[in-house]
Amino acid sequence: MKENLINIGIKAKKASKIKIDSESKNKVLRKFLQLINKNKKIILKENNKDIKFAIKNNLSENLIDRLTLNQKKLEEIESSINKIIKLSDPINKVIDKWKRPNGLIIKKISTPIGVIGIIYESRPNVTSDVASLCFKSGNVIILKGGSEAYNSNRVLVKLFRDALKKNNIDQNYVQIVKNKNRRSVDYMLSKMEKFIDIIIPRGGKNLVKKVQELSSVPIIGHLEGICHTYIDKDADLNMAIKVVHNAKLRNTSICGATETILMHKKILKKFCNPILEKLSKNDCEIFADSIIRKNFYGKSKKANKTNWSKEYLSAKISVKSVNNILEAINHINKYGTMHTDSIITKNKNNADLFLKNVKSSIAMHNTSTQFADGGEFGFGGEVGISTNTLPPRGPVGLNQLISYKYEVLGKGQIRS
Repeated sequence: MKENLINIGIKAKKASKIKIDSESKNKVLRKFLQLINKNKKIILKENNKDIKFAIKNNLSENLIDRLTLNQKKLEEIESSINKIIKLSDPINKVIDKWKRPNGLIIKKISTPIGVIGIIYESRPNVTSDVASLCFKSGNVIILKGGSEAYNSNRVLVKLFRDALKKNNIDQNYVQIVKNKNRRSVDYMLSKMEKFIDIIIPRGGKNLVKKVQELSSVPIIGHLEGICHTYIDKDADLNMAIKVVHNAKLRNTSICGATETILMHKKILKKFCNPILEKLSKNDCEIFADSIIRKNFYGKSKKANKTNWSKEYLSAKISVKSVNNILEAINHINKYGTMHTDSIITKNKNNADLFLKNVKSSIAMHNTSTQFADGGEFGFGGEVGISTNTLPPRGPVGLNQLISYKYEVLGKGQIRS
């Protein structure tokens, strides 16, 4: 295992020294797209092996849902690659330029990060998304997917490497760790700082926590997505019903799904039942505080403090009443995870107060938290969502997968 990982690291570092022009990058991505289209039956066959493995090992329903590929999901993968092809190459761009009084010209130029390690679970679409994004941004990638998606990930990586080979580019721009042993993750995190420049974890709380505890290299990622939708006293009822339903139930297993609803006490009599009834009728389990339970005629369970810190990733939601917008903001900043939080209101001043004061990496007004996604932001896709205080924050797409350097141009100037 150790020798294999070191070998992967050496190959990755070697590949990272090769600079590839924009047209060659797009040729590889177009070839990758063709190969996916040509090999759909093989991809679904390999994915079916993973699904059988998951069912046999009693994996949770939402994990199997994330794992499963079908024609629609393959079309989404193809669409994402197409969008990435159309995006401008972010490398070797002049980010800023200025002239000093002494005549020196200073340029800030975008560069690749280097070698990126991605440790992730379940979703095979992550394999194609991150491989495409990292390659287009000039970064070499080492993928370590979960054992539950082993066959799906392996076939997608093979197709990408075939696309590289057919364009005479080092296949080691994209590599996958085939060892299923979890010790390989520990080794990647703690012993490969000579080879990996940054680690991006994509998966559940336990995986991300492990990465944060063990990694000897910088991390981009988030621990949990405890997202909130706050319904203000000046909200539109029909909008609130529609947005909350989508924010919770469109896809319950994504990190951008709303997990807690906060309602201003002044709108409870009018808003509480229509909003919660629609969720309840769609089999969403409701955990509510005592004030909400007094106003809601349907079924609910009593919430406690643990519910405010809960990321359900299923058809369950916490609901709390608040006295004012400041209480809502304070609740979010206390229990949220700086992921995505939204306010529903017609009051522009309240919207601005909310957007400026929640600590979230993504703050929203009158829309669903499920838009917390690189594809929806126009990034073509994402390698993950970052809740770090330092940049990058929010969806990490093509233009966030870069570093920069300064080029200083002189004419013989010396410092006095």
